[in-house]
Amino acid sequence: MANTFKVVSHDVMPASAGTPEDLYTTPGSTTTVVLGLVLCNVHTAQVTADVKLVSDTSGGGRAATNTTTFLANDIPLAVGQSTSVLMGAKIVLETTDKIQIDCSVADKLSVTMSIMEIT
Repeated sequence: MANTFKVVSHDVMPASAGTPEDLYTTPGSTTTVVLGLVLCNVHTAQVTADVKLVSDTSGGGRAATNTTTFLANDIPLAVGQSTSVLMGAKIVLETTDKIQIDCSVADKLSVTMSIMEIT
């Protein structure tokens, strides 16, 4: 198995406020570990941000299929403020799992995520 460290970034997102936008989707035959996720408000006013894990995989000793969960919900970000969403926690993504970003104002979050893909 190969371990490849990568950065995933998006200068401004989401395209439409209230409609989560995909930041990353785990490729086929890959497990991804999210190592860090930073959100930055690039707007001239405060915004709120959401980060979702969208998963339809199953496992981990659980019979039910995974669902969409919030990793962060309605985080207030002042003008120019950045925040680290995971605070040292690691998130494991399986094939087809996604990280989605939403904001109260369209195109006002700059997002950087560090990952390790295991193939």
